[in-house]
Amino acid sequence: MASNINQRINSIDMMRGLVMVIMVLDHVRERFFLHQQVSDPMDINTTPPALYFSRLAAHLCAPTFVFLTGLSAWLYQHSGPTGQRPLPGFLLKRGLFLIALEVTLITFSWMGNYHTLYLQVMWAIGLSMVALALLQYLPRWSLVVIAIGLVFGHNALTPIQFAPNEWGYSAWTILHDRGYLISDSSLNVKVSYPLLPWIGVIVFGYLAGPLYSKVMDSDTRQSWLLRLGVGSLALFAVLRGGNIYGETLPWQQGDTLLISVMSLLNLTKYPPSLAFLLLTLGLMFLGLRQMERLSSPWSQAAAKVLTQFGGAPMFFYLLHLYLLLLLYQIAEAIWGANHGELFGVSSIVQVWLISVALVLALYWPSKTIAAFKRRTQRQWVKYL
Repeated sequence: MASNINQRINSIDMMRGLVMVIMVLDHVRERFFLHQQVSDPMDINTTPPALYFSRLAAHLCAPTFVFLTGLSAWLYQHSGPTGQRPLPGFLLKRGLFLIALEVTLITFSWMGNYHTLYLQVMWAIGLSMVALALLQYLPRWSLVVIAIGLVFGHNALTPIQFAPNEWGYSAWTILHDRGYLISDSSLNVKVSYPLLPWIGVIVFGYLAGPLYSKVMDSDTRQSWLLRLGVGSLALFAVLRGGNIYGETLPWQQGDTLLISVMSLLNLTKYPPSLAFLLLTLGLMFLGLRQMERLSSPWSQAAAKVLTQFGGAPMFFYLLHLYLLLLLYQIAEAIWGANHGELFGVSSIVQVWLISVALVLALYWPSKTIAAFKRRTQRQWVKYL
């Protein structure tokens, strides 16, 4: 039983660690390859395949983070020694903490200034946690309806739009349409992660919590993960393949198979379309299942490395952002701006190499903090 419980929890940290490593690649790209912008969805006519698939891999990160946040909330609630622990205060404190980090340390780490507050993934996770703190009072069937409605139904809201001077613009920008809340001030504010679908994803994660309960055996959990993964990808294939629903940009056959595949997988992230979530969460379900089935020495060694990253996610997140800021400032001081006002490397391969070096540099600090978190009783450390 102990082995099963350890593997059950380790697989969650492993998946979180995997997407954090992928996240580093995307953030290195944004720091050192920003002169070659990618749109949302990407323009496959101007985006080289290597850059396209590097960006595509990063699509897995945000849905996995948000889903596992909901799942972890359920585990916290049901891990007390005397039964259920109260959840609303736990979610509210941590949600507000993430929002505070987003508008302070994280915003500064991106630009080295406070000219614009970019409300990104930590903002979305924080607000989603606050929403879940309120929603978890509802009956389970209500949560199912809300999650399905938000994840599957928000694409139907796309035609609803507000101009910046209209009364509903600010609320709709926060909830559904990416854009600036303030754009003509000394401190601008831009919502990069509209909220509605992310609330649906965190609720789905919370609802999936019983799959990781102590009484759920591994075979049954893996069977459910397989069904969820295959079901999500099958529904993606039907809806996206037929251009039926769930994505604002229809895919088209290209001159080559590669271009056709790129068009098919070219999905909207801001806000995440239904097709985007079906693909990414489907792959996450299959990945979680596989991470409980690792047996070879090489795969188990890799799993241990990923678990260390996933065991201290906030520490890893903040440290890698500030290391990137420092590296960029050093490079700019040495070589100067070589792409207009930006410094950048010349190829996506260099982005990959920088990412590998950064992940290696982050391993030991992350391992140290993860071990400290496991043995300490200090509550503030748990926020890392």
